[in-house]
Amino acid sequence: MLLTFKSKGAADVLMYEAHAKPLLDLLNKELKRGVITAAEAGPAVVRLEQEIAQNKARETPPDMDEDDEDKAREVRTFVSFGTRAYPLLEMLRAAQRGSHDVMWGV
Repeated sequence: MLLTFKSKGAADVLMYEAHAKPLLDLLNKELKRGVITAAEAGPAVVRLEQEIAQNKARETPPDMDEDDEDKAREVRTFVSFGTRAYPLLEMLRAAQRGSHDVMWGV
């Protein structure tokens, strides 16, 4: 299922619920419907940036032998936490600058 994040300060961000859940859990928000107020946007940006930095060290693609096609395919499809978080992070930054809320499920 898709989740649409909306804010007056940025274009809509579409994300699969499975990919949005870890981000929203990190921010202590419900998956189905919620809001990050303009006042919460600053701390949310900081929290996501901290988590991205922590995950960057842990998220390394698997080691690969030249003959291992399965691992090569896995490396090509690896999407980091930071990459998945980036659109929402940018929306939160824009919301913070413009004093707008970010909503989903509405």
